[in-house]
Amino acid sequence: MFDLINNKDSNVKNDVLSGITVALALVPEAVAFAFVAGVEPMIGLYAAFMMGLITSAIGGRPGMISGATGAMAVVMVALVAEHGVQYLFAAVLLAGLLQIMCGVFRLGKFIRLVPYPVMLGFVNGLAIVIFLAQLGQFKVIGEAGNLTWMEGSMLYIMLGLVALTMAIIYLLPKLTKAVPASLVAIVTITALVHGLDLEARTVIDFVRDLLPEDQKASATLAGELPTFAIPMVPFTLDTLMIILPTSVILCLVGLIESLLTLSLIDEMTDTRGRGNKECIGQGVANTVNGFFGGMGGCAMIGQSMININSGGRGRLSGITAALVLLGFILFAAPLIEMIPLAALVGVMFVVVIGTFEWASFRIIRGVNKEDAFVLFLVTAVTVISDLAIAVVVGVIVSALVFAWKAARYIEAKTHIDSDGWKVYELRGPVFFGSISHFKEMFDVANDPEDVVIDFNNSRIWDSSGIDALDTLADKYEQQGKKLHIRHISPECRSLLNKADKFVEINVNEDPRYRVATDKLA
Repeated sequence: MFDLINNKDSNVKNDVLSGITVALALVPEAVAFAFVAGVEPMIGLYAAFMMGLITSAIGGRPGMISGATGAMAVVMVALVAEHGVQYLFAAVLLAGLLQIMCGVFRLGKFIRLVPYPVMLGFVNGLAIVIFLAQLGQFKVIGEAGNLTWMEGSMLYIMLGLVALTMAIIYLLPKLTKAVPASLVAIVTITALVHGLDLEARTVIDFVRDLLPEDQKASATLAGELPTFAIPMVPFTLDTLMIILPTSVILCLVGLIESLLTLSLIDEMTDTRGRGNKECIGQGVANTVNGFFGGMGGCAMIGQSMININSGGRGRLSGITAALVLLGFILFAAPLIEMIPLAALVGVMFVVVIGTFEWASFRIIRGVNKEDAFVLFLVTAVTVISDLAIAVVVGVIVSALVFAWKAARYIEAKTHIDSDGWKVYELRGPVFFGSISHFKEMFDVANDPEDVVIDFNNSRIWDSSGIDALDTLADKYEQQGKKLHIRHISPECRSLLNKADKFVEINVNEDPRYRVATDKLA
């Protein structure tokens, strides 16, 4: 059904070791995002397991890691608070079905419409978000019961362990690449903390800080296999109206983050993922989450970067991460509970450094001010608000900038041919943004009886362009003159029904335009 390894650069050893590293990094984030959404930690861990396993097996991007994410967790908060966790499961299930439909109807191709400055802003914004999220690990519960910054020896130990983790990850590959440096760093820091009995917070300490006081003593990450259950909600139109808005947002946020992460990994590995197949994989994973009590999720850029940087390239890396995470939940929760947070923070800091597009500072000096503005805008909105909103805003602003600039690049050269006809040779697009310039180029009153518009180097893009041409033909007819059209594409010709009473279509050496296809996606 699928290849565990389908990339020439992947191998079993690298994928398995990288998957183990990713599994260790998945735990605290899955727990944290579960609390963000207002559900139990195990629901976040189940989501990380099921999302990771299914998307790795049937998704469109080998090496990409999916799990419970903050971008989707914040969307769930209001629904869980108002209607309860069963409605969340129903919403995640519906979101999964919508994502499957997006893949079936091949909507994944539209990720190609995201401009490069928006991609840079997305990457830089997520790097900053990941960095800011790690700062929370430098806080502890104070005497008043509120979170305060670490002080004294605890802070110094934390900083030292983080620095040591980063140093191991940086230096070890210079000596050997036989094992992932991140995995060695986590194991080394864990052994050091417990061997020397250092004052360092562990994963279980992090979980306890998020629980009510009466549950702290019994806190554990141990659990059982997720079980099948249909969400216990009334199957009525009212229920659909309750969950539909949340499901649509979850669908869009999940696909935007997943497809952008897919594009980033494509660039890093010089390969090409399959966007529509990834839509289906994400959808199936979220649908299964709805039936098996998970909070759903999407691709995780941080864990994906850990996987790629650790040598994980094939599907086996993501499958290993999911199965190892399940193994921890079922059999080895005490082992993962004892991992120092400093080791995981150090790993994520390295991810931040590797994810942030430092070259964007140099790029800014070489690009136009509009692209630089879009880059900063998307970065800022990603940090302040939400990834999906940032990408939508970036695409809209980029489209408006393009439309404004394209509207200025329409011109016409004129000459009189051997028959005494005046020929307007157009250059540039005719669309809603350029029609005012288009209309001003013609001298209807003084032109001869026969006028030709040559579209060999131009094209009509929308109904506004057709309407402008129809209006122009009207003006010539009122003057007793005739308008001729040459070199118009078949697609444009099919749009001219509205003007067929006034426009004579004379096609010579007609250029053949084709609509972009997405056979590989």
